[in-house]
Amino acid sequence: MIRAAALAFALLAAAPAMAAGERAEKVLPSLADRVAGETGTPDDVNPQRFGQHPADKAFGAFQRGLYITALNLARPLAEKGDAAAQTLVAEILSRGLGVARASEEAAKWYVEAARGGNPEAKFQYALLLLDGKYVAKDRDEAFRLMGEAAAAGNALARFNYAQMIVDEKPGPSGLAEAAEWYERAARQGLPDAQYAIAMILAQGNAGRDRDEATARKWLELAARGGFDTAMFDLAVWMVEGRGGERDYEASFLWMRNAAKSGNVAAQNGLAKLYRMGLGTEGDSIEAAAWYILARRAGLDDPEMNVFLDGLTREQMKKAIERANRLR
Repeated sequence: MIRAAALAFALLAAAPAMAAGERAEKVLPSLADRVAGETGTPDDVNPQRFGQHPADKAFGAFQRGLYITALNLARPLAEKGDAAAQTLVAEILSRGLGVARASEEAAKWYVEAARGGNPEAKFQYALLLLDGKYVAKDRDEAFRLMGEAAAAGNALARFNYAQMIVDEKPGPSGLAEAAEWYERAARQGLPDAQYAIAMILAQGNAGRDRDEATARKWLELAARGGFDTAMFDLAVWMVEGRGGERDYEASFLWMRNAAKSGNVAAQNGLAKLYRMGLGTEGDSIEAAAWYILARRAGLDDPEMNVFLDGLTREQMKKAIERANRLR
């Protein structure tokens, strides 16, 4: 028990070293975190994103990967003012599916579809207004459109609207308002929002009582959704027994998943689990290899530096070789 508690403290103590580059800005996930990578795969696309009647033949072709056919079917409808078809055309052009990427033309179609009332297009137009690359930057209009898309049920819009509220209204009242939108997006399965709600409940912010048991449940949902920071935090909580019982084996698995996804703090955490044999068999070479990988990414942990200094030359050679294979 004492050793486990000491490890948990060490894991948490290592987090600030990472925070400067990764976690301090992510007490709540940043506005761009999900949006920047939100392309998904065509198989995952919900037809309701494009509206209530998304040009069935065009969307059917899109779902089957017949992107040029989908574009050819959707474009005439888009030119006649069909907002669902306009959104589909914008999606294909913005992602370069079957055709050369045409971001500027895609932006035009998102604008038209947003004016036609399509929630997905409103969300995308809001992002364009925030970015200012293809349309004139207008944060106020972006805020309005993001709110409308959020009210219409778009999960990403709800998450980003919450982020904008936090920026627009710093302080407890703004966070309390944002928390409502975070929770709605979280209940729709958005990992970033699930993580945000977990942090709010863990800290007792936004006018909510501190509830680590519920926070841990949200953390696990976010982790299962692939959010690496949630994986790391959940692993630490499981070592500590925070919000629930200690579970060293599960902690090791979550830490390893986060480490393999590239989370540098988790790579260091995994090194410590291997070093102490917690949740897995102890393995000095594996511990050193994962710490070497984290250190190459800029993390510096004095405790782990001492550990490396205690290895033999042969052990260090093996650890470096292993770290090279982990890249």
